[in-house]
Amino acid sequence: MAEVVKKQSQRMLALDILRGITIAGMILVNNPGSWSNMYAPLGHAPWHGLTPTDLIFPFFMFIMGISTFISLRKFEFKLSWPLFVKIIRRTVVIFAIGLAIAWFSKLCYGLAGGKSLAEAANSFSTLRILGVMPRLALCYGFASLIVLVLRCRHILWVIATLLIGYGVLLLCCNGLVFSEDNIVSIIDRAVLGVDHMYKDTVDGVKLALDPEGLLSTIPSIAHVLIGFWAGMKMMEVKDINMRVNRLFIIGAILMFIGFLFDYAIPINKKLWTPTFAVVTCGLASTMLALLIWIIDIKGYKKWCRFFEAFGVNPLFMYVLGGVLGILFATIKFGGTSIKMFIYNDFLVSVVGDATLASCLYAIIFIAINWCIGYVLYKNKIYIKI
Repeated sequence: MAEVVKKQSQRMLALDILRGITIAGMILVNNPGSWSNMYAPLGHAPWHGLTPTDLIFPFFMFIMGISTFISLRKFEFKLSWPLFVKIIRRTVVIFAIGLAIAWFSKLCYGLAGGKSLAEAANSFSTLRILGVMPRLALCYGFASLIVLVLRCRHILWVIATLLIGYGVLLLCCNGLVFSEDNIVSIIDRAVLGVDHMYKDTVDGVKLALDPEGLLSTIPSIAHVLIGFWAGMKMMEVKDINMRVNRLFIIGAILMFIGFLFDYAIPINKKLWTPTFAVVTCGLASTMLALLIWIIDIKGYKKWCRFFEAFGVNPLFMYVLGGVLGILFATIKFGGTSIKMFIYNDFLVSVVGDATLASCLYAIIFIAINWCIGYVLYKNKIYIKI
């Protein structure tokens, strides 16, 4: 259950800002005025490759790994029954919120499409089981229990085992091809069922290959563990310059390894390939080091206050963006939705460029979410999920 706290704990500003940038980025790329009119950097790579949009989700998962280290450090990384219950409860709550958003989307779009309330609400047979929030939940839960059971000194071995094992599986079982014969699709279809999966399209071919599927959650757990390990190495030293140096070095090593092995296993977000995990963790580590240097060492803080409102309540702001996005697209006045009125009837007619109008709509949508987040931030209300 979400917990509302009206006090501010000791927080790392640079970490909050990076978290806020990623949440604002998620809202930006998830809410264009039109999916048919988007600037290329605001879309995902069709298959192999990397775009700025592909960095957003992995950056957040890397940050979640660091936050998990900071959180579990208070318990001295010792597993106890109360801590176990706390982790499981949070995992279940985050997963349930993801399912609730998926169901709410089906309900609203069903009602907007003319279905009765009963028909729109009874969408469980085609409800997507996994997604962003469920993946966050699973990765948080498994990563937390792994570090508590196996201890911190074994983290690198666990990371290597998960990434290498998944990489070998992809290479040996047709895992790098967009096809129904892909091992990722085969296992997800067998466990989840086609009706409960996301249907992706590449080069006009559509099939059930979920970018947040079950099998590709394995390297995602390793991804969070890399963030945990980076957080551990960062927090081992108290000197802020040493922290920056360590993060830069970790980032450089990870990027070198990832880009080197890209020749064998291409960087691919939809498969969450080992190279994708390593490269994006490297970029996230470097970005965090840069932000610490700018914000905490150089003291340039005024520019980042906008993102702090997103960063202090990250999961709540992501959920808020998802819910408002659904409502804006389905609530109609005079035969047109709120989204279409702002985008099509107003922005397109004013700027005369459908792609620019689509981007402007996303920016306006971010501003609306920020206003709500700023009220919470200003009143020091932190909603912990």
